[in-house]
Amino acid sequence: MTPLHSAEARNRLLTRRAELERASELSLKTRRPVELDQQSVGRLSRVDAMQHQALAQAAERKRVVELQRIDAALLRLERGEYGECVGCGEEIAAARLELDPAATSCIACAREAATR
Repeated sequence: MTPLHSAEARNRLLTRRAELERASELSLKTRRPVELDQQSVGRLSRVDAMQHQALAQAAERKRVVELQRIDAALLRLERGEYGECVGCGEEIAAARLELDPAATSCIACAREAATR
């Protein structure tokens, strides 16, 4: 991978990381425990709020996983291993890395893993 491609990949990863962190901050209020005060929130409204809370928490778990993948990709960049398939060692296609800059495997290894 050329230094230019490495810089572009780093920028994409850092941009996506910042977007995820911003989304996490914005959803903080929604993920908080739902108040059980019957006076301020009716029973149906509370159930609705609990559903929104569960969705926000699930989205946050997905964000955490993606942040971990991004951090791992940044570490691979520092080590000079970015763009190499962890399964077979072959180069990951540039189009695949454009689509998912945190990808760890080539398409062949990803397909093989999906069929297991």
